[in-house]
Amino acid sequence: MAKIFQVTARAGMTRVVEPVARGLLRAGVSPNAVTVTGTVGVLVGALGFGARGHLVAGALIVTVFALTDLLDGTMARMSGGSTRFGAFLDSSMDRIADSAVFGAVAYWLATEQDHSGVAAALLCLAAGGLVSYVKARAEGLGMTCNVGIAERTERLLIVGVGGLLTGLGVDPALEIALWLLAAVSIFTVGQRMAHVYRQAQLVGRE
Repeated sequence: MAKIFQVTARAGMTRVVEPVARGLLRAGVSPNAVTVTGTVGVLVGALGFGARGHLVAGALIVTVFALTDLLDGTMARMSGGSTRFGAFLDSSMDRIADSAVFGAVAYWLATEQDHSGVAAALLCLAAGGLVSYVKARAEGLGMTCNVGIAERTERLLIVGVGGLLTGLGVDPALEIALWLLAAVSIFTVGQRMAHVYRQAQLVGRE
């Protein structure tokens, strides 16, 4: 359940991603360069389009560049594995991109006087940060935390679909998606904390 989108989409896209990754490596492009490029693309989609109300264009651009998460990871594996700095950079760029996406959504909803939507977007931003932090903190303490129903890709997918549908005229779709996302993100935080607690008990730590 922790990888709803990854299990299906990554398996289906392997044949597309691997040749592209191979070609970029042969051309001398590094995984880190792809990571940064993907983040810049998400920023353009979120801040340049989404925040201005161009929801369809923003959602499509963000989705395309968010998929570089598949590409840079594949490139790292093909080139011998991710470096420590590469892993650090990838995580940091993810947080920047996520902040831009939900910040842009909150800004646009505020211009539309949708106070409930703004609250949902801000809750998604906070809960999404917690989802990532809990995992990072657990791994820093030597435990695993690969559980949860709403990891980063799922979160971006949900808000992307909501934005796309709203841009196509289904007005409540984005707000519904945000409240759904807030709920599953909070649930994921609880799942991860419970998972870490059980591990801590097994090794005599609390």
